[in-house]
Order: sequence, then C-alpha cells, then structure tokens
Amino acid sequence: MFNRAEIVDQNFSKFLRQGHLPPARSTTDLASAQLQPEEFIDLFESQIISRHLDLKARQLKNENLCFYTIGSSGHEGNAALGKVFRYRDMAFLHYRSCALMIQRAKQLPGSTPIYDTLLSFMASSEDPIAGGRHKVFGSRSLFVPPQTSTIASHLPKAVGTALSIARAKDLQLEGTELPSDSVILCSFGDASANHSTALGAINTASLVSYQHMNMPLVFVCEDNGIGISVPTPHSWIEDNFSKRPGLTYLSADGLNLCDVVAKAKIAERFVRLRRKPVFFHLKTVRLLGHAGSDVESTYKALKQIEEEEFNDPLLHSARLALEHQLLSVNQILDLYESLREQVAAVAKEATSRPKLLEAKEVREAVTACAFPRKAPPHRPPPSGPLSASGSRWHLAKMINLSLHEILARYPSALVFGEDVAAKGGVYNVTDGLLKNFGHKRVFNSPLDEQSILGTAIGLAHNGFLPIPEIQFLAYVHNAEDQIRGEAATLAFFSQGQYTNPMLVRVAGLPYQKGFGGHFHNDNSLAVFRDIPGLIVAVPSNGADAVKMLRRLSRLAYEQGRVVVFVEPIALYMTRDLHQSGDKLWTFEYPEAEKEIEVGEVGVHSHWAHGEPLDLALITYGNGTYYSLQAEKILREQHGVKLKVIDLRWIAPFEVKNLTQEVKDIPRVLIVDECRKSGSLSEAIVTGLVETLDPLPKIQVEAAHDCFITLGVAAAAGLPSRDSIVARALEVLNV
Repeated sequence: MFNRAEIVDQNFSKFLRQGHLPPARSTTDLASAQLQPEEFIDLFESQIISRHLDLKARQLKNENLCFYTIGSSGHEGNAALGKVFRYRDMAFLHYRSCALMIQRAKQLPGSTPIYDTLLSFMASSEDPIAGGRHKVFGSRSLFVPPQTSTIASHLPKAVGTALSIARAKDLQLEGTELPSDSVILCSFGDASANHSTALGAINTASLVSYQHMNMPLVFVCEDNGIGISVPTPHSWIEDNFSKRPGLTYLSADGLNLCDVVAKAKIAERFVRLRRKPVFFHLKTVRLLGHAGSDVESTYKALKQIEEEEFNDPLLHSARLALEHQLLSVNQILDLYESLREQVAAVAKEATSRPKLLEAKEVREAVTACAFPRKAPPHRPPPSGPLSASGSRWHLAKMINLSLHEILARYPSALVFGEDVAAKGGVYNVTDGLLKNFGHKRVFNSPLDEQSILGTAIGLAHNGFLPIPEIQFLAYVHNAEDQIRGEAATLAFFSQGQYTNPMLVRVAGLPYQKGFGGHFHNDNSLAVFRDIPGLIVAVPSNGADAVKMLRRLSRLAYEQGRVVVFVEPIALYMTRDLHQSGDKLWTFEYPEAEKEIEVGEVGVHSHWAHGEPLDLALITYGNGTYYSLQAEKILREQHGVKLKVIDLRWIAPFEVKNLTQEVKDIPRVLIVDECRKSGSLSEAIVTGLVETLDPLPKIQVEAAHDCFITLGVAAAAGLPSRDSIVARALEVLNV
C-alpha cells in the first residue's frame, strides 16, 4: 500500500482503461500551441521514458545496483523546454530535468540519453559526463554543464554565462562556446527560490536588465509546491517574482504539454530577440516523494497524496492524446509498456558496466582539463604603466602593472568586482585599468560576492578568463560555496570536459594598523586550504606577485584551473623594510616571461649555500616581511645563522620543496599570521614530522585563536618582529 512508485505506475494503466482521467487545469491545445500531432507524441514519449527511468532507479536501488533516486516524476512537462530551446542554448539544470534532457538529446542525432542516464544512476565509470563520480544531468555535446547543487547555487553562473554572450560579441572574442544569439536556460525548484543564492542571482540579472544591458536568460522555476516536507505558501512564487523590474514573468501549467510548449515559445522568442531575462514559472506536482528514502505519509495525509498522484502529468498527456484523437487507449498502453521494456533492456546492460573502485581513479578528475589551450604570447601593456623603466614599486603598484600586462596579453581577460572600475579599487590596485581597457573589460559589480564569483564561473563557460576581485578576505565567507561547491567541482564532475578558468583576487590578511576590525583583517585561509584542486597563492612582495600572477593566469587560461590570489593589504603600500627611507620593500618590474612555479619557495639568506645554519624560519605573506626584520636582529645582535623561507603557495602545499631547504637545519620556527587552529602551520609540522629524519626541533609562532579587534590592540596576538625574535631565541635556547 505504501509503495507509491508501484501504485503510480499501476494507476496509469488502470485509470487509462477506466477512462478515469484528471480534468484539465488549462485550456491550451495543440492548435494554440502550434504543435503538430507527431510532435506531441514525441514529447509524450520523452515523458514516459523519464517516468520509467525513475521507476527503474527505485527498483534497482532495492537491489543495491542504483545509487540515486531523486526523480523527475511530476515534472515531466519540462520535456517541452527540451524541444523549444536549441540544444546549443547552454542549460544549467535542476535535478528533476530528466524529461528535458531526453527531449533535448533528440535534437542531436546519435545521442543515447537513456543509456547515459542509467550509467549515471549506477555510478558507472563509463558515464560520459561524470564518470561515476555523481548522478548529474550533463553533456558536453548538448551544452549542459553538470550541476550537483540542490539549493540554486548554479543560478549565479547562469547569470554570468548570459552576460558573456553579448560581451564576447562586443569584444569580437575568438574561441567562444556559444553563438551570439544564444539564450541561457536555468532551472530550479520553488523551495530553492528562497535561497539567498537564487535571490542574489535573480536580483543581479534584473539589475543588469534594468540598466539596459543584455541578459538573455530564462529562469525556470519548477514549482511543485513543496521542499522535501515543507510546503511552499500558495502564490508565494508568483507574488514574489511577478513584479520585479527588469524581469518578465510568465506562468505555465506543467501538467499540460501544450501549455508548456506555448508559453515556452513565448519565453524563447522574447529572450532571444529582446535579450532580457524571463522568470518562467512552471507549475508542476511532485510524485513519489522527494527521493526514494522519503516517506510522504509521515507529513502528508493519504488523501492528499492520492489527489496529487491523480494529477499525474502522464495522465494529463494521455487525456490530451485521446481528446485530439492522436492515440487510442491501447496505443498509449502499448507505448507505455514498450518503453518500459526498452528502459529495462538498457538498464540490464548499464548495471553490468564497470564502476570506480580505486582512490586514484576517483581523484584523477580533480584537475582534469580535456580541452587545454595555449596562452597567447606576452604583449606589452598600454604605453604609460611601464614607461618609467628601472623604477621600483611597492606591492600594490606591481599588482596593478601585472593586471595591465595580463589584460594586454589575454583578450578574454576581464577584471570586475566592487569599486574596481572608476575608483580603481579601495586601495587603487585596479587604478587605470578602466581607462586603458574600457568598460567592457573592467567593470563594477553589485555588492554581492555570490554574484561576483558566480558571474566569473559563467563567463568562463564561454571562453573568458575572469579575474574577479573580492574586496576583503572576510567577504569570501558570504559566497564560499561558489568556489567550493561550484567552481572547484566542475572538472571533477565532468572529467575535465568543463572547467572554470578563473583568477580570484582577494585583498586580505591582518596588520592594518588598527583599521577595520575583524571584517577587514581576516587572518584565516582555512576556507580555501581543503578544497581539492584549488591553487592558493600569497605573495609577500611586488616582484614575486608579478611572477606568480603570470603563472596563475597561464594555468587558469591553459588548464582551466581555479586559482585564488590573496594579496596582503598591509603590504600594499609598504616601501621600507628595516628603517624609514630604505626602500628595501620596493622592486623593479620583472622581465617578461619570468614566472614562479607553483610550489617553488623563496629563500632569503646571507649565508653561502651549504653553510651550516642554526635555524630556518618558514613563513609567507606578512610573515615574510616580519621574519626578515627579525632575521637582521638575530644575525647582527645574537650571531644566529638562519634562512627565511617564503612559502608563497598555500595550496597545494608541497612539503618536498620545503624539506629540501630545511633537511640539515637543527631548528625550525614556523611563523604563521593565521590563527593557530586550522592554520597552514599544522600541515607544515605534520609534513616535516613525516618526512624528516633526523627530525629538527620545531616550534610555531602563529596568531592567537581570536578575532582581530579595532584600534591600537589590533596587532595584539599576531606574530611581530619582536615576537619572532623572542620565539627564535627560545627555540635556540639562548
């Protein structure tokens, strides 16, 4: 009685034979939808295939052969979207989009959507998109990047991709993925529409449209009235989204294929011609619960469940087929059973296909890139920025010059974020970029970090090299899932068929002389360090920054890597190292082609290579600056022979490069400006303990596990020149 999948399956045939079919919720028919009989039958077929895939998945789960049962039952009306929109209109799809994918695949001869979907259900290593790493709707040939999100975190990148289309055309950019008249499709559920990520993305799309810029995007909200067990208030979606400026609202009856086709055609035509966003409200039902493990009877009355099951979209489609005399009852039943047999036959083959078994197999897709590119040759930046040959500059200016160089070298590079354009950024790091490269390549964003990072991901989908700026490190926490759950996972869940080339610039770290408090002096990089495949770099000086940015931009462009460049704010304008006017923290601009490889450490030493040393200071960022100050005191006043090792690279952490520098040194002091708990120092200690024999004496001088205060005590609890000297003498037993 409580196997609702079996009941829904049996009811289709029973109700059809009895002529007991649900009444129409809308009056749109084939004629008003301009839908030919054979087209309707083709759509009906896709709906039935989707249903049988759901039923088969649940059956195979009971046999421990299937690993995914969030189905599309009740949402099969989205098959119409797979017909109306072109398969080259990139689609970011909800997890209930099976019928849409099946119908979309029919546009491309040779596609095998049933087999591909079942391979994904079975987590087979032969699944053509994810290779057994997740059940996703995705296909390189069908222009569907895989989505694993259930909370609408894919919406911001849909906005970015839509923005990219006109931008690519305006810049006459070569090598883009999408035709200039493309539109973007993005589907999600009514419960997900409440998430801040969805609201931010919809707001950004509306804002762009409101400013008369192109935003050819269709938001498809598949509204089944419930999120797992929590009902969506009646009319909430319509009342919330139907009157937003810059956004056109359309509603369709998801139980009536003709109505979905008719309304989808209106949406498609409007967006393709007007280049403005549409909120497409597709009213559906949810059948079979949220997933296979969800027992609806625990939160719904049986009468309500049965009423919803009677509103089965397949029964509605069967009624339309009978009313228009397209098929007889027996023909519908024959179609239903023949497609069941087809799915069963394909499933039998899919269950026998190989699975991922070894960790190496799982891991190898983390940084995969199926379509590498070659970086263009170096080009000089516009006349002016580097005209003063031989001059020495501080960190902020060097990063500024490097961004000029990158924008000149890569025509697809874009710099954007809060205040980066006319203002030149809070610290003037992007000063002059707008003047030299124009507003199509250097532009301000809304004050929404989710939209900034999501836009970067979307731009990358169309061949751009995005360089988004996050104004302060603490602001990353507003949007960290865009990096963790979206950007960094894309190569993994597509076997490198899709990548997210992007260089995220983040101003951060502590020591800002009491200004800003904890929200502008965040001394934790833990949010980045455990994300597989992410490259995280922290320069300590301008010369290194330029060479690291060159390497990072090339890795992003050529290999699709997601890279984060954390810029120490306190060192932006620093010129002097030991005393006022010494200018020892200014540097000449490095020669073209000079780069620093990922994992390559910097070594500062007054001693000849191979000479016995007393101590090694291991550090990065601001820590390098203070460690060099401490080194001078230790050397001149205490006779200590030591070297300062600047890690530069926070992730991936390469312990082998470090051990080569410290293997013969009896004492090691790690200076970490981040909070001790969860800091890089923990990994350094572990790496040294696991690899060095004999083991040196190791101690850590890290920031206290505390937030940074406002005012004169801001640096209290942070490593300083004097605290490093004191701890070094302690390690040396002096």
